[in-house]
Amino acid sequence: MSMSERKTIDLEQGWDFMQKGITKLKNILEGLPEPQFSSEDYMMLYTTIYNMCTQKPPHDYSQQLYDKYRESFEEYILSTVLPSLREKHDEFMLRELVKRWANHKIMVRWLSRFFHYLDRYFVARRSLPILNEVGLTCFRDLVYNELNVKVRDAVISLIDQEREGEQIDRALLKNVLDIFVEIGMGQMDHYENDFEAAMLKDTAAYYSRKASNWILEDSCPDYMLKAEECLKREKDRVANYLHSSSEPKLLEKVQHELLSVYANQLLEKEHSGCHALLRDDKVDDLSRMFRLFSKIPRGLDPVSSIFKQHVTTEGMALVKQAEDAASNKKVFVRKVIELHDKYLAYVNDCFQNHTLFHKALKEAFEIFCNKGVAGSSSAELLATFCDNILKKGGSEKLSDEAIEETLEKVVKLLAYISDKDLFAEFYRKKLARRLLFDKSMLFCSHQVTDLTLAKENQTSFEEYLSNNPNADPGIDLTVTVLTTGFWPSYKSFDLNLPAEMIRCVEVFKEFYQTKTKHRKLTWIYSLGTCNISGKFEPKTVELIVTTYQASALLLFNSSDRLSYSDIMTQLNLSDDDVIRLLHSLSCAKYKILNKEPNTKTISSSDYFEFNSKFTDKMRRIKIPLPPVDEKKKVIEDVDKDRRYAIDASIVRIMKSRKVLGYQQLVMECVEQLGRMFKPDVKAIKKRIEDLISRDYLERDKDNANLFKYLA
Repeated sequence: MSMSERKTIDLEQGWDFMQKGITKLKNILEGLPEPQFSSEDYMMLYTTIYNMCTQKPPHDYSQQLYDKYRESFEEYILSTVLPSLREKHDEFMLRELVKRWANHKIMVRWLSRFFHYLDRYFVARRSLPILNEVGLTCFRDLVYNELNVKVRDAVISLIDQEREGEQIDRALLKNVLDIFVEIGMGQMDHYENDFEAAMLKDTAAYYSRKASNWILEDSCPDYMLKAEECLKREKDRVANYLHSSSEPKLLEKVQHELLSVYANQLLEKEHSGCHALLRDDKVDDLSRMFRLFSKIPRGLDPVSSIFKQHVTTEGMALVKQAEDAASNKKVFVRKVIELHDKYLAYVNDCFQNHTLFHKALKEAFEIFCNKGVAGSSSAELLATFCDNILKKGGSEKLSDEAIEETLEKVVKLLAYISDKDLFAEFYRKKLARRLLFDKSMLFCSHQVTDLTLAKENQTSFEEYLSNNPNADPGIDLTVTVLTTGFWPSYKSFDLNLPAEMIRCVEVFKEFYQTKTKHRKLTWIYSLGTCNISGKFEPKTVELIVTTYQASALLLFNSSDRLSYSDIMTQLNLSDDDVIRLLHSLSCAKYKILNKEPNTKTISSSDYFEFNSKFTDKMRRIKIPLPPVDEKKKVIEDVDKDRRYAIDASIVRIMKSRKVLGYQQLVMECVEQLGRMFKPDVKAIKKRIEDLISRDYLERDKDNANLFKYLA
């Protein structure tokens, strides 16, 4: 039928019809026997609303229907829903609430469909809240606002029961908490303000009570086990019924009460705290400690500082052990390596490679690795250790892999040592000695190739001699020719060779000229050895001596008696060298020379004679020369090198900066040289003065602390 013919429905009559539909819906929700809505029922209700909203004014009842929609909910809630909730308590009240909320949402869905036409035009045109929202707001204003505090307290009380180990209905809790979320219609403020804030406060109070007992009763490991378990359970709680946004806040509360509040007490528990765990190698407990304390702000600081303290103490104990027994110096490096292996494993495994613990380990090792032991610096001990290992695996006869692995560990330790240059110098000296006296596996490529070439050289020298009969040196001669740059510096040109030996040297020179024109030979007699025949009255004994000792003995072929100064002049050696030489030949184990007066020390007024009565049960004897104080020499050399290094660094810095203040210059200098050694500020100051006196730098006229570079 057309619009005009359609019979106008007045408000009373139309609403009566709608009311029947709404009552039917309520009965269904209350579980009363009612047939379900058929599609005809639904269409009739929908159309009635449609018609009442599209009649010509004054019969357009949109506004009135919009109001009646809301009143239907209010009436139902006040007459039925609230009374049923008010008579119940605790869990029963919660169950009722969940049921009522579910029903309410169904009712909103159905009524919004019946009244759908209002949403399409009326609501949109007047920008009013949509029907769905109106329905939910009714529940919020009338039910939620009255009951949320009671509901919240009931939920929190159940959570605490569960924390105490009781079984609770988790699904119920989840449903109740969903109401707090859904009632916000897209906002979380109801959940957060009306439930979460109080729940967090209660959680803090709960764990605060627990912790104050546990901290007194439990050992640190037991306490940590409990704390970890609690955190796990709280996470589980979130997964099961709290809103996921609560997790970080909840864990933060638990961590604060269980860990932050008692951090120091826990870490410093007398027989079970962090120190004890390190002492007793409690790896699992330490891992747990790391996991827990890494969660709280700055929680790892005290743990890493206890770790540093512990490692330092253990290291210092090793230093003291080595001090007490000289024989322990050898073992010292080995023990430091073991200590490093052990605690590096802790850093990697227990402390998950965390930088804070790497730093603690480094600082601890720097403290005791730079202490020096029984008069030796760590640089020297490390170098000696490497030397022993490389003499074919040392006393332990290590395999190549083991040697390699041990050396890698030494390199790690070297990182902690401030005098790397001192190590390098000791190491070079020892390496050179190993190579020259052939005791070793080879390790530094330059020096190795050099020795191979030297061996080839010797072979071709022997060929040269057999082809040139007139070149016979009269003595068997083995020469090792090495390239200067790769070896430590040795004293040379110092000894007047006896005539017999000069011939040898000349022959070799001639041979060497045939091979190369441009190379200059420098003879280092201090490293040579000689085998000479001592024709004594009882029998002839072969003496194995150094070139120095041989030269001294050969003087007695042409003189029976020589004074100290004769020997010194003829050999052209320093006092130090002569004293060492003569001591080894006249005062030590083998008395090849007789000395008068017959005292134990050499003085410049002594006289010497060949001891023709000397004899020994052996046919060959090696006469040792007391070693030079190599350590003193190394330290002097390194000091000299450091002076040059500081000079070079200052000049480099000043060249690029032209003008610089004293503090700044010292800082940059220390920074530049720090990789090899820690330069002493006094030494830098001295070098600056020296460079000023040599016109590399000048002081500013007005400011004594300012320097200029002079090109």
